[in-house]
Amino acid sequence: MSGTYLGMPAFPRAAALSSQDKTLRGNLRHATHTIRAKRAKAVDELADWDRLREAGAAVKNRTLRHLDHYLEQVEAAVTAAGGQVHWAADAAEANRIVTGLVQATGETEVVKVKSMATQEIGLNDALAEAGITACETDLAELIVQLGDDLPSHILVPAIHRNRSEIREIFRDRMADWGRPAPDGLTDTPAELAEAARLHLREKFLRAKVGISGANFVVAETGTLVVVESEGNGRMCLTLPETLISVVGIEKIVPAWQDLEIFLQLLPRSSTAERMNPYTSMWTGTSDDDGPRTFHLVLLDNGRTDTLADTVGRQALRCIRCSACLNVCPVYERAGGHAYGSPYPGPIGAILTPQIRGTDSELDASLPYASTLCGACYEVCPVAIDIPEVLVHLRERVAEGGEVTRRGTRVKVKPAKGHAAERAAMRASRWLLDRPGALRAGQRALSRSRRFHPKRMPGPGRAWTDSRDLPPAPAESFRDWWARTRGEGRNP
Repeated sequence: MSGTYLGMPAFPRAAALSSQDKTLRGNLRHATHTIRAKRAKAVDELADWDRLREAGAAVKNRTLRHLDHYLEQVEAAVTAAGGQVHWAADAAEANRIVTGLVQATGETEVVKVKSMATQEIGLNDALAEAGITACETDLAELIVQLGDDLPSHILVPAIHRNRSEIREIFRDRMADWGRPAPDGLTDTPAELAEAARLHLREKFLRAKVGISGANFVVAETGTLVVVESEGNGRMCLTLPETLISVVGIEKIVPAWQDLEIFLQLLPRSSTAERMNPYTSMWTGTSDDDGPRTFHLVLLDNGRTDTLADTVGRQALRCIRCSACLNVCPVYERAGGHAYGSPYPGPIGAILTPQIRGTDSELDASLPYASTLCGACYEVCPVAIDIPEVLVHLRERVAEGGEVTRRGTRVKVKPAKGHAAERAAMRASRWLLDRPGALRAGQRALSRSRRFHPKRMPGPGRAWTDSRDLPPAPAESFRDWWARTRGEGRNP
């Protein structure tokens, strides 16, 4: 993934810092609660939502089972329609391909549609190293780019910024990118949107190269689909002479008819809209309209390895709606940057460790960035059981073992864990193996309850800084059972 995220601290340390930022928490709370309330209302309008959800999961599962067949079908269809297909095994190869294609045009500036795949591979940095400027055209991505920031949400990359902060970014940085912000710019949404529109208009009109991702690729026709809400994507996809699309291999759907399912699931789950405002579809090239040259870069970058994991592969069903982020209590408090990846929130906690591996402290910590409350599974439009995958990945981190990397089986060392945690687990195992000792310990705990502190001492103090230490009951369950049932014996 993007080198910009490399070297970031593990999730516990990053979250400890970000959760202390009151402005950030306020921004996230307001935005996520607003989005999820609207989404719930939009979903409730459909009586067959559960059936749509099952259908979406079934289509994705069928595609993943026969992915090799559909990939070949995509290549043949895109080529027959006048496009060129490139295969990228990893981020480095994808960046080399795209950089080379842009350099071949002689251009030094490109316009971009919002794309998670290009964030994943760090394409903007790779292009900058080659002397090519990539201009983000999505409003939120533009805010992030102008502010020298990192995205913190899949759908709303600048969700951590409020209107006043955005106004200051526009006033301070727009001039550095070619056009100063209007005088007297306020923080009203209409004025901020108009400032962005004026800033981008000239770039759209002079751009010769556009770069995009795709929400879906239809195997039977080679058609690519981009859904967006602002119209900037339509401009990037139609005005440039050359269009380069970087697409993860999991974005394929077998048939045109399958779009009927996903074009209902995606807008309601992401923006709480019944229908997406802009849905752009293109198949190869045309002499009469759109770019004259089209390149499709099919990106693996760990997806084939993920596919080999029978439990973890369901993460590849993700359609990047971000519904799981908006209901996650951990994301709401920690923010997206704490995940150290372009994919934050619950889906990032299962996708990133599979794509990047769990060798680093950061990636090994991500499966633990969850309360396992299950809210993410309940809202996922393609029924990814994120809690199941989280537990599966935690087991991998704790026990190590063999995983597939680039087609080769490699050993992963088990995590060492915290010394105090290991000692507590050993003590718990000893106690639970001895019913008599457990009974005596429960009674001693109940009888000494008035002496218990409200906060834990030593290393446990951090745990009670943000939560209450539950009081011990007046009697153990065993004693209560014997007393109330009158059987004179413990269960």
